[in-house]
Amino acid sequence: MIKSNTKPKGATSYQDTAFGIISRSKLLKLELEGTKRGLEYLYDLVSKEKKPLITPEKIIKLHEVSFGWIFPDWAGKYRTIQVVFSGKEAVEHYQVPELVSNLCQDLNERLFYLPKIDEDAYVAKVVSLLAWFQHRFVLIHPFKDYNGRTARMLTSLILFYLDLPPIELKAETESDRKQYLKAMQKADSGDYSFLENLIGKALIESLNKIQKKKK
Repeated sequence: MIKSNTKPKGATSYQDTAFGIISRSKLLKLELEGTKRGLEYLYDLVSKEKKPLITPEKIIKLHEVSFGWIFPDWAGKYRTIQVVFSGKEAVEHYQVPELVSNLCQDLNERLFYLPKIDEDAYVAKVVSLLAWFQHRFVLIHPFKDYNGRTARMLTSLILFYLDLPPIELKAETESDRKQYLKAMQKADSGDYSFLENLIGKALIESLNKIQKKKK
């Protein structure tokens, strides 16, 4: 069993990467570049498929494009070990392929039954869907690491599918990360309101930016 890479505040950690053993501060820069590469992959995907459905193959490819150049040994592959994250044990690793496949099928079914865009409940239903997907994805924890980042990038892909702008859920600073983790932990107990609030605010900000550009 392996625990998450979370370290006490102020601690220095090192990881073995394709660039050698590097410090956490240097790794963070690579992670940000990896997220940028992942989003570029999604933009390219959207340019080729107007409404790209999320599939297990696309999820694996996204993880590989984003982090495979940093961790070629395991990025872009489902985990084959048990992990503990946020104080809880993830599902058994051998369940991951089936659970991810079921998640994709469930997501596509829920997308089909969303209200029409001109209905009052549309935005609220979209936010609820995004919160459910993010939490479920992280709960499955398909990969050894970067499940949260991958979930947030996939959230943007869902929004692209719905012809809505991508959102930025900030989880880089200590305070932002604590807020995001709190929302995810509340969702563990069935209370999605905190996570929906974060996602709803981010979506409104993105929509407002578009409106300002049009003026």
